[in-house]
Amino acid sequence: MKKAMAELLDATRLEKSTQELVKRFIYHLKYDQGKDRFTATALDCYISFSAAIKDILLDNWLQTQPQEYALNRKRVYYLSLEYLIGRSLNNAILNLDLESKARKALSDLGYDLGLLSELEWDAGLGNGGLGRLAACFLDSMSTLQIPVYGYGIRYEYGIFFQHIKEHQQVETPDNWLRYGSVWEIPHPTRLYPVHFGGEVRAVEGKSSRKWLPAESVMAMAYDYLIPGYKNNYVNTLRLFGAKSTRDFNLSYFNEGEYVTGGER
Repeated sequence: MKKAMAELLDATRLEKSTQELVKRFIYHLKYDQGKDRFTATALDCYISFSAAIKDILLDNWLQTQPQEYALNRKRVYYLSLEYLIGRSLNNAILNLDLESKARKALSDLGYDLGLLSELEWDAGLGNGGLGRLAACFLDSMSTLQIPVYGYGIRYEYGIFFQHIKEHQQVETPDNWLRYGSVWEIPHPTRLYPVHFGGEVRAVEGKSSRKWLPAESVMAMAYDYLIPGYKNNYVNTLRLFGAKSTRDFNLSYFNEGEYVTGGER
């Protein structure tokens, strides 16, 4: 069964051609965005074309990972609080060696790669040199074909936007996930509790103690694909986003006390 699945996945690998990019672009525009040439916005086109590029990355990723597990090679696990990975569309096109084909595919459709790529927000996953260094490490290991898993946090807001108002700095949120991210692969079934605060109490009748956390959140996994340079090798960056551990309590909301949890 597993062998048949592997053969099927190999048989459905996409060609890295201009015609295939056009075909995948139209597919995602129609079936993911629900748009046609009359209703599609520039953002719809960016998302659809990015999804077409991501399809090729997925082919390489789904080939790289089983091969590495079959070889049973040692794997690097890289933990960082920040990953400044930049804009994924241009990076993926460069590493897949698809720039000329991508430009021609969009040109044939009446679009410009430079203009569409400008619509992508930088992933707000850090604010300094640490994040860029971590991202470069992952890029390098993919290029060197070293198996690695990067682990970090999926921040919902990145570096703040700076505005000058009345000679004073005013900060506004960098809501980089306002329209979601076409580059991430969410795993809603991979949830892990993370506990905060609370107290440690002695267990009655025993010499041990037990931690009783005051509150908890759920960490949900999201995968980003990290391609090597012109080698079809793709590693994984796994980020964890925070999710609530409880359902929305409508009675608290109606009483205007949802933030306090009903406590006065």
